[in-house]
Amino acid sequence: MDAPLIELLEKSAIRDVLYRYCRGLDRMDKPMSYAVFAAESTTNYHGIYQGTGHGFIDWVWESHKLMATHSHQITNMLIDLQGNTATSEAYVTVILQQHRTEGAVEIQCRGRYLDRWTKRDGRWEIVEREHIIDTQSEMPLPGVGKSPESRRDNEDRSYRYLR
Repeated sequence: MDAPLIELLEKSAIRDVLYRYCRGLDRMDKPMSYAVFAAESTTNYHGIYQGTGHGFIDWVWESHKLMATHSHQITNMLIDLQGNTATSEAYVTVILQQHRTEGAVEIQCRGRYLDRWTKRDGRWEIVEREHIIDTQSEMPLPGVGKSPESRRDNEDRSYRYLR
């Protein structure tokens, strides 16, 4: 296989890991979310959390349980490959909705993930992540809603279609 095709396949595999990270968080699928990070990974979500990747998943799990709904999207990915290691920058948009005593609110956060990767046993994993918030806002909502088919567990309909 020629080098440009290999590079294309490897970058596609890294993108898939990032997409599964968002899916794991939004469907509250902890094994899927853990699989993104190497066991020894470090993360720095400036002003929010600093520690291991798996520790971040544990921390965010408790935070997301308090949300009525949440949605994560990743775009604008740049990936630099160096053999079995890589670095990437990906833009992230996170929408969090929650009920508070004073009413429902929506928190919108836009930022970037700066990741260092390693490929082990044919699988890409994040070994270091830095999360930069570029903009964040909060606004009151008249209510919080979603379709009854949208679930935050493995009973979500997407599990009928995707592994």
